Amino acid sequence: MLLKPDPTFYASAKDAMKAPPEMLAYVALLSASGNGSPDALAVVDVDPSSASFARELDRVELPNTGDELHHFGWNACSAALCPFAPRPHVERRYLIVPGLRSSRIHIIDTKPDPAHPRIARVIEPEEIVERAGYTRPHTVHCGPDAIYVSALGNAAGDGPGGIFMLDCDTFDVIGPWEADRGPQYLAYDFWWHLTQDVMVTSEWGTPNMIEGGLDPNLLLGGKYGHHLHFWDLRSRRHAQSIDLGAEQQMVLELRPSHDPANAYGFAGVVVSLKDLSSSIWLWHRNNGAWAVQKVIEIPAEPADPAQLPDMLKGFSAVPPLLSDIDLSLDDRYLYASCWGTGEMRQYDVSDPFAPKLVGSVHIGGIARRAPHPANPSRPLAGGPQMVEISRDGRRVYFTNSLYRAWDDQFYPDGVGSWMVKLDVDGDGAIAVDPKFFLEFDGGHRAHQVRLQGGDASSDSYCYS
Repeated sequence: MLLKPDPTFYASAKDAMKAPPEMLAYVALLSASGNGSPDALAVVDVDPSSASFARELDRVELPNTGDELHHFGWNACSAALCPFAPRPHVERRYLIVPGLRSSRIHIIDTKPDPAHPRIARVIEPEEIVERAGYTRPHTVHCGPDAIYVSALGNAAGDGPGGIFMLDCDTFDVIGPWEADRGPQYLAYDFWWHLTQDVMVTSEWGTPNMIEGGLDPNLLLGGKYGHHLHFWDLRSRRHAQSIDLGAEQQMVLELRPSHDPANAYGFAGVVVSLKDLSSSIWLWHRNNGAWAVQKVIEIPAEPADPAQLPDMLKGFSAVPPLLSDIDLSLDDRYLYASCWGTGEMRQYDVSDPFAPKLVGSVHIGGIARRAPHPANPSRPLAGGPQMVEISRDGRRVYFTNSLYRAWDDQFYPDGVGSWMVKLDVDGDGAIAVDPKFFLEFDGGHRAHQVRLQGGDASSDSYCYS
């Protein structure tokens, strides 16, 4: 236990923006062959003054195969500074790294040498099932009182999915979070408005609905998630559901305002059955209740069927397939990963009810195959997928793999494995850094990125 709060904890997002720049990034690498080789966590040098800039420094190979790393997070963060946090002297030290397919959780110690972390503990799926009743852990957030983890389903691979908690010090599974889940059945992401005692959750599908790949019958039948759920955070009870409509399939990533005085946030929808568009919706309070409205629509792009995978040939179009969004700490810029069209979009959301598209870059894409400036003559597969923003908002990192079975459906000739960086100037203009193009070995695919000391989607704050 520290005698003073961890220096990487900040009372407000505004304070966090003044933090020193990150020197390292941690990147989840999932095995391209599934059970053929273990997944790994890579350590990447992101210090532009370093001789090893944009290179992999080390990696932690996991002890088992079949984990399929997806989203991961810190054991502790700025939420520990909330006035009601019971343990303000915890330390941002461990990465909580779940295997989405194995339901195994790896606790990785980044101290004493952050460039060379090691495995400190492995939580086996049997413990999670016994103590919480869930499997397929997905998203990790450090709360003021515990580590929160969402899970997609139960031991049989069906629903309901939900959230369970880990102890901040021992990493023991405490149990399921929900006291009353109401009508909620499907699960995916979650976030909160801490000072307003509100939890928000989204929906993808049960493990049996997703693990074999995107099921066209379930998709066209509107069976994937299309609700947002609002909860009383303190009593852990379901308060309200909002149906975005069965045509809005897969309500995935959630990004609330970083200012705890605000009561709004953004939710990304992967695809509309009406026209293959993607969309971003705003949740907000309206006369005491929660309301949502579509504030961004991203259209599909026409394409030659010969350039498309079997699933899309009949549409003669590429859907954006919005797979991730991220919000800068000043609540000004929202980044949208269009994995299908190979586009990273930047929106000015200073007025959250009226976003403006202000920037765009293309890399990869199902049909476009746009190259990176480091090698302009080489087409790239995959597209912008997991996106992470530095605390000061001046650097945006993203990788290109979504989920192994889905990669193989939409990029059947191979998705590749790469990580790139955008630079953001003082006026907000974005440009691809031509010196940062990292390709990982062909046996692994790059997924989520976490930045040393925290980033735009790792911490929550209790002060404006």
